[in-house]
Amino acid sequence: MTKLSDTHLVILSAAAQREDRNVLPLPGSLRGGAAAKVVGALLSRGLIAETTTDSQTKADAALNRIWRNDEDGRAILLHISNAGLAAIGVEPDGGDNAPTGADAASSAEASQNAPAETDPAPKARTPRTGTKQAKLIEMLRTEGGATIDEMVAALDWRPHTVRGALAGALKQKLGLTITSEKVDGRGRVYTIRD
Repeated sequence: MTKLSDTHLVILSAAAQREDRNVLPLPGSLRGGAAAKVVGALLSRGLIAETTTDSQTKADAALNRIWRNDEDGRAILLHISNAGLAAIGVEPDGGDNAPTGADAASSAEASQNAPAETDPAPKARTPRTGTKQAKLIEMLRTEGGATIDEMVAALDWRPHTVRGALAGALKQKLGLTITSEKVDGRGRVYTIRD
């Protein structure tokens, strides 16, 4: 498995949770040369991809929704790839994740002009067997559930990645109901309620 930095994990996890799979906006502290370096690393590893749109909307660091413009002035967006999803243990929807052409342009413009949106209804998805996501679900469905520390040890993830997977991939994307309770001697234990 590809080792990812905390910054890479945060960026990929956030993109996986967005309906349009847009990598932008980047975390607030990541700007300029640092942003270019991190994005360049993700692009070179194939974890994200550039999508050229038909939109002439200018890249704007303040809005942080369009990565750059090509020589013809077309907006270029960044989207998480299937390899990026797999790297964080999220099952791809199937096909290419990135909208293209007019779809990507309308997605970028709509996200810039739209008010804060409500969460869409979760899509019914099933994780591939043998993935870290499937292992996480299996751990949460066992009789005693699992603690964050147990999930970290079993999946070789960091605690914030586990929490992101619980909230994003399992709750939002798969629509699973996750409960937690304090258990003497173990701490907070998480389970999936069917």
